[in-house]
Amino acid sequence: MTGRRAFLTLSLILGLSFNAGAQSLPLIVQVSPSANITVIASTIGATVIDSIPGANTYLLNTPAVPSAAVASALGIQWMELNTGVSLPNFAVFGIVSVPGTTASDWYKYQPAWQVIQAQQALPYSNGQGTVIADINSLVDYRHPVLADHLTSGYDFVASKPAGSAALDQSEAGFLDATGLLVNPAYSHGTLCAGVMAAIAPRSMIMPLRAFDDHGQSDLFTIAKAIRYAVQHGAHVINMSFGVTSASNSIQGAIQYAQQNNVLLVASAGNSNTSVPQYPAAYGGVMASAATDLLDKKDKKAAFSNYGSYIFVDAPGVNIISAYPGGYYSIVSGTSFSAPPRRRLLSFGLCEPVGLPIPYRRAPSTSIRRTPVTKTSLATAGLTCSMQSSRTRDRNNLESGPSPSGRGRRDSQRAPG
Repeated sequence: MTGRRAFLTLSLILGLSFNAGAQSLPLIVQVSPSANITVIASTIGATVIDSIPGANTYLLNTPAVPSAAVASALGIQWMELNTGVSLPNFAVFGIVSVPGTTASDWYKYQPAWQVIQAQQALPYSNGQGTVIADINSLVDYRHPVLADHLTSGYDFVASKPAGSAALDQSEAGFLDATGLLVNPAYSHGTLCAGVMAAIAPRSMIMPLRAFDDHGQSDLFTIAKAIRYAVQHGAHVINMSFGVTSASNSIQGAIQYAQQNNVLLVASAGNSNTSVPQYPAAYGGVMASAATDLLDKKDKKAAFSNYGSYIFVDAPGVNIISAYPGGYYSIVSGTSFSAPPRRRLLSFGLCEPVGLPIPYRRAPSTSIRRTPVTKTSLATAGLTCSMQSSRTRDRNNLESGPSPSGRGRRDSQRAPG
């Protein structure tokens, strides 16, 4: 034991990159089941800030990042800095109020959703019994359209322990000069929830607040939110955000959700690029791009990302949805094209053609899930009309912008 301690001490001296007086670094580590996080933290001079239940994953504040050799000797399986994640920018094209006698879900008849025949699908199924977890910013619980649509959620921002921090690595998507710029944290959660409530009216939404009032979160918090959703009965997880760098923390949480037969949908991003955005680009995640239906040509939205990892697309330009304070707003972005895909998923957790392999597993024995088969969905007349009709659009999204540089076909201007 004495020899081992001497080795670790020498390794730390040689292997740690330490600058005197430097600010502590937020480090995420996953350790082996037999490792002791207290011993690890003490050895490298770190403080344990938080943990993810059942994942052997911890957030540390450390004066330096240990070398790979030191980490391996201590039982650290992988480590990464806890970097920040930002909600995508978007612009508001109008905020309106409606008379008190108007149905709160009046916007379900908006033109974009008429094109995809959202209301015609409701007689076959309405999403009853399905829980959709939405990892987002604060939701306006009092908005009329969200009444009876919200189930118990969790506020990861308010519950963050003292000392939690993340390195600033914010990434903003393409944003047109038109429209009124807003704080991305304000209204983003309410807008996404409003889309889900109108598209799948009998499903329940689990609001998970992971983004603060400035639209900021971090890798550790998001990974923790994904696992929380799985452990608390979510059937579908919506992730209308993304970063351009892969993360061990988020990928591990994604794999955990897949192992428990939870369906994952994420927005492709608003940068008009084929550079993959995560978590959308992870295997088994349904990446949703945005299309522009204003002129009924169903073309790629000017801001939407594209590429081979895109699984589906949906209208994402000039979408009407709920806005905080009982109002409604018109917005654009892949954040608002991802929720309509929950229509297909929430309607019985179906298995559409081309569904990634991780979803084709038997229902979990720990969490009750009752997916229907492609046969039963086809009997209801939904497989071809709701999935294959978008296949040609996915092929076009894979091809990227036209020679003009304005996107597939001739995209209209729209905010990110």
